[in-house]
Amino acid sequence: MGFSRINQHSGKLAHAGKWTLYFMVIGIIAGLGAVVFHYLCHIGVHYFMDMVAGYRPPQPAGEHPLFSPTERSFNRWLLLFLPAFGGLLSGWLVYTFAPEAEGHGTDAAIDAYHNKGGFIRSRVPVIKTVASAITLTTGGSGGREGPIAQIGAGFGSFLATTLKLSDRERRIMMAAGIGAGVGSIFRAPLAGALFAAEVLYKDPEFESDVIIPAGISSVVAYCLFCLVFGWGSLFDAPDFQFRNPLEIGPYVVLALVLAATGIFYIKSFYGITKLFKRIRIPNHLKPCIGGLCTGCIGFYFPYTLAFGYGYVQETLNTVGAIHETGIWFLLTLAVGKIMTTSFSIGSGGSGGVFGPSVVVGGAMGGVVGKIFHDVMPTIVTEPGAYVIVGMAGFFTAVSNAPISTIIFVSEMTNSYHLLMPSLLVCSVAYLACRRWTIYEKQVKSRIESPAHQGEFFVDILQQFRVKDLMSRVRKVNMIPQDMSFREFKRYFSETKQHYFPVMDENKRLIGIFSSTDIRSVLFSEGLEHLILMKDLATADVIVTYPSDDLNSVLQKFTVKNIDSLPVVSDDDHGIIVGMINRREVIAFYNENINTMKENRGTEK
Repeated sequence: MGFSRINQHSGKLAHAGKWTLYFMVIGIIAGLGAVVFHYLCHIGVHYFMDMVAGYRPPQPAGEHPLFSPTERSFNRWLLLFLPAFGGLLSGWLVYTFAPEAEGHGTDAAIDAYHNKGGFIRSRVPVIKTVASAITLTTGGSGGREGPIAQIGAGFGSFLATTLKLSDRERRIMMAAGIGAGVGSIFRAPLAGALFAAEVLYKDPEFESDVIIPAGISSVVAYCLFCLVFGWGSLFDAPDFQFRNPLEIGPYVVLALVLAATGIFYIKSFYGITKLFKRIRIPNHLKPCIGGLCTGCIGFYFPYTLAFGYGYVQETLNTVGAIHETGIWFLLTLAVGKIMTTSFSIGSGGSGGVFGPSVVVGGAMGGVVGKIFHDVMPTIVTEPGAYVIVGMAGFFTAVSNAPISTIIFVSEMTNSYHLLMPSLLVCSVAYLACRRWTIYEKQVKSRIESPAHQGEFFVDILQQFRVKDLMSRVRKVNMIPQDMSFREFKRYFSETKQHYFPVMDENKRLIGIFSSTDIRSVLFSEGLEHLILMKDLATADVIVTYPSDDLNSVLQKFTVKNIDSLPVVSDDDHGIIVGMINRREVIAFYNENINTMKENRGTEK
């Protein structure tokens, strides 16, 4: 017995060690992918934006230029056409070799998780990396999370397919790749792991199987990335503190402003996406047109192009000294960034949506913080704090991922003293904006995910009550307790009823019997006038109520293996409403499963 237990324990350790190795390998590849993508972005910015157009956007404190700036003078006209050139290159690359690499990447990974068994073609991460680098470094507006999420997810999927693992295991490894990629390039390993588990659903729900694998992969990828590019957070933020409860009011206002801006972002993004899908020209050319529209905005507001993280850093450093022109700058940065991102990615270009959300949220936070600081300086003493909280609140509003977003912004800014206002703003923004999401491939919850189809029989049944099936509850005739068996035989010959509730003189339920229960006396001679129906009824009646959930109803059916139950009033258990059949409950469940499938098909 002792040797058996030792062998079992050793087997479990070997199994855990094997999977840990898999997740570490995913972390290594995702980390290397983040390093390569980061290099490509710096190379592209240097040769395209700096050397060609003379545009040198500021960098966040945690990133340092890999190349010395040129002396090229700034040329708006070249900047006007540069995003169109990038769109032409990336459009040809994507639509020639991997059309699924278009758009913002994370959505494609979410779709693969729910609907494709976690399968992603091996060429997609390579095409996505190059196309995104071209789009973003020629002035296209976007972020890094989409490309790097698809890079990590793609390798996780490839590794699982190579090892001939199950669909469930492939999904987990794919999600671990998402967490590793995002956690490394944004230097936020904890947030990366939580993001991979949370972003899959619209409801505040986590894919629990993903958290630990994504955590292992994310830490490995983060360490590898930081070994190359240095340790520390992406942004350098002052040590803001939350000290005054009266600030709750301004923070609630901030949440509502962010929710409204988030809805505008989502509607603009998908409005422009639908517009480009209706344009009857080859898909290869659409990102070029989107790039030209982006360049037109950038001609007047160049700070709305490319990544924009450096402007968030400047806002963190200077928001307390912003004048009216500064507020105008932040407003144009936010609105312009929404439009350039919509044109760059909605036209079929390649990039992420998290990065622009950080910029837009930070800018709007700076606007609200500055206004409240001017109005009530003794209460809002640190308007820069609103920049950080704005980042978290805005992405929560558009992504339906409040928990991971709070951690994301805290890790990116190395600012953990604003967790309380961030939680408040993210919660309010989520509630105000939960109908909308920038990730249209999210499903509402695990119950509605094809990845978990068939796992939630009980969960679905618990969502519904007997009162939801009242149209299926059959009216039945009740049998008086003093009716003789002889009278009942005449009645029984003319009915198709199988279960017979028995009532007293006040028409209250006192018992029940079935057609099976009368079989023993059905052919008895000389007893028909002596036996009363109350003598055959079972007094221990199993009943259900309109407020009962359907799972508990099915459990009651199995107690005595019966096919029909009396439904009695919630207020008076002696008043019978009707009878409900087991097959009606099962039919109702099947109808709702089919409805969920149809709704998913419609959303696609």
